[in-house]
Amino acid sequence: MVDAARPFDGVRIMDFTRYIAGPFGTLQHALLGADVIKIEPLEGEDSRYGGANPHWAAHKLAPAWQAMNANKRSLALDLRQPDAIEIVRRLAKTADIVWENFRPGVMDRLGIGYDALRDINPTLIYVAVSGFGQSGPESKTAAFDGKIQALSGIMSITGHPASGPTRAGFPLSDMIAGMTAAFAVASALYQRTRTGLGQFVDVSMLDASVGFLGQQVCEYTLAGVQHGRNGNLSPSGKVTGDLFQAGHGALLLAVMTERQYIALMRTLGCADALEDPRFRDWAARAANVDALRATIEAAMANEEAHVWEQRLTAADVPCSTVWSVAEVAEHPQLAHRQVLQSVDSAHGPVRLVGSAFQLAHGGGKIDRAPPELGSDSRTILHEIGYSEADATALQSRSVVLL
Repeated sequence: MVDAARPFDGVRIMDFTRYIAGPFGTLQHALLGADVIKIEPLEGEDSRYGGANPHWAAHKLAPAWQAMNANKRSLALDLRQPDAIEIVRRLAKTADIVWENFRPGVMDRLGIGYDALRDINPTLIYVAVSGFGQSGPESKTAAFDGKIQALSGIMSITGHPASGPTRAGFPLSDMIAGMTAAFAVASALYQRTRTGLGQFVDVSMLDASVGFLGQQVCEYTLAGVQHGRNGNLSPSGKVTGDLFQAGHGALLLAVMTERQYIALMRTLGCADALEDPRFRDWAARAANVDALRATIEAAMANEEAHVWEQRLTAADVPCSTVWSVAEVAEHPQLAHRQVLQSVDSAHGPVRLVGSAFQLAHGGGKIDRAPPELGSDSRTILHEIGYSEADATALQSRSVVLL
């Protein structure tokens, strides 16, 4: 294997982001080698606190925060003080990228918005992640994940018809926005290799979420079709793309092709149903969905769901029982691909989710545990020309936490 540098080795990122969308985006670059300097207030980012585990809460290292901040360095500053703003300005001279997810105008009021930092470093790429973007009637409106899931249309197509809309069980719109921003920044960085120019990158959580609903939006704009809530039924409408009850437990079938349907029915011992005119094609199956469901569930009633999962998978029929997070964390496929990685920390080993893709050369990996608050402040100050006496003086004035 070629011992290659990772894609973002040598790239320095100033990360002012908080909560989920921004930190998740900068994490992608940190995993790929970027030097991500997380700039936090002296008391730390809000997300450092919380969680039910007193061990991590005592150290301001909430598990949800750690999930977003591996491979980063922590610089704790009081941005209300001019000396802290001067530190940011000095650091900007050495940086390639700035990330922030404040409401539009906050960084400008601090004197470290895009225009101010561009004057210091014209090649700087500056990404602002916000709920609605930097312009438009909603640009200054507060936004968190739940609001965007509701507003974007995601919740309107999620849940069961009888029980009403349901948000996703994780901060979906935040994660979509973070990944979208990571891609946007990579695009701007690549473009800079040809133009030599930095630029402002404007990422909206709403825009990003709607971007992931392209199929549903286009079915409305082109055909007038509005998707509703169909529970666990596949968006394709194929009736064998749904959750079915077995003797014990349930099995999600994702049977989308005729070949898969034939294999399903034969494996279930229902080969005679292949000759049933009620099920002759997808239109007939949809018209007789209750009868088809009854046939499938009657066949599965004699075994547990996990047994059918094994049998159907062996027959190349896509399906799965519903795994818990605890179960999937130990899945041998994820272990083989090292999706979860362990790294030592001052408080014991931590096991975190790493990069979601692999590269043949220089792929993503976790090198260092999420940083304790201000743990890298002294080193970073030295890197941009502050002496040890300078650093100590700044700490005495509560400008920086060392």
